[in-house]
Amino acid sequence: MRKKIALIGCTGSIGRQAAEVVLRDPDRFEVVALAANTDGAQLAEQAARLAPRFAVLRQEGASASVPAGCRFAAGEAAFEEACAFAEADTVLVAVTGFAGLKATLLALEAGKDVALANKESLVAGGALVNALAAKKGARILPVDSEHSAIWQCLGFDRNRPFRRILLTASGGALRDVPLGDLPSVTAAQALAHPNWRMGEKITIDCATMLNKGFEVIEAMHLFGASLSQIEVLVHRESVVHSMVEFADGAVLAQLGVPSMELPIQLALTYPQRLPCSPSVDLLRTGALHFAAVDPVRYPCFSLALAAAEAGGTLPCVLNAAGEVAVRAFLQGQIKYTQIAEIISGTLSSQEFFEAESYAALEAADGQARAAARSMLR
Repeated sequence: MRKKIALIGCTGSIGRQAAEVVLRDPDRFEVVALAANTDGAQLAEQAARLAPRFAVLRQEGASASVPAGCRFAAGEAAFEEACAFAEADTVLVAVTGFAGLKATLLALEAGKDVALANKESLVAGGALVNALAAKKGARILPVDSEHSAIWQCLGFDRNRPFRRILLTASGGALRDVPLGDLPSVTAAQALAHPNWRMGEKITIDCATMLNKGFEVIEAMHLFGASLSQIEVLVHRESVVHSMVEFADGAVLAQLGVPSMELPIQLALTYPQRLPCSPSVDLLRTGALHFAAVDPVRYPCFSLALAAAEAGGTLPCVLNAAGEVAVRAFLQGQIKYTQIAEIISGTLSSQEFFEAESYAALEAADGQARAAARSMLR
């Protein structure tokens, strides 16, 4: 029997790669629903290739030409239907930013397993997500390459005891730029990641290492880790995707080429392993290097750790400020180094509390965005 998948965020980088994974094995997978934000042309192309039963654009009034046999709708209600699509077994959430939290909660509320590629779901609302998954008996299957690596090292058992998690980070596109030159770097420079090809937001977050701070918070929620149990190592080669140390001192690592297809596919097929990425050529790779994170080069990483330690709605505020600041940088409104300044100022300006509902998180997100935007002026 084929696994039925709702692909939410289908036109983004992860969504497009997920489509290729599905098309490679049509006897095993079937996409029953597609959802995108505004890209009607790309949605129509995917609908023609994947033949879903339902295709959605989240933007009200948007349109797309989908093939016969595929129902099309636009707007928030249609998006919500796709996230909880009745015929889906698994919902792959690849929406970018805070907007993905709603998709994750809707899928879990419907009792669907969630292949989670949206890190902000756990950064902003990890406690809500975990509680709802437990209540509904639904599984959260990590798609981020680092968290997939940890999951694999734990033998696909998120509750397995461990001593430490060792998250690896490439250091991003600006890892070798002199510190004095960082205020003048361009968006094009920050987007030129040496190892990975991703969307713009996550690529900038890799340059600032805000993304790695998000991944620390993710790991805390996914694996029940305390902040003190997680260490981040800069690993330029992006061959070791992460490691786990156990009580006896043994360290298990997952190695692979820098490609998202393996973690995407594994979230859909585990515990089975199917042909996917090419093998790592360790002779060609040569030595593997690890280094500590430089807090002067990466102030956003330190801000993320502080938010993780404080907890409550502060990680939600962190994400909101980051989304505003990165967009402003990409649009040429601020300098690269002002991303950290805006995040820091927003974190300092917001009161935080324990959020017990999506509505409370949505309010905290909105207030933080308003505060961050006021700093742009």
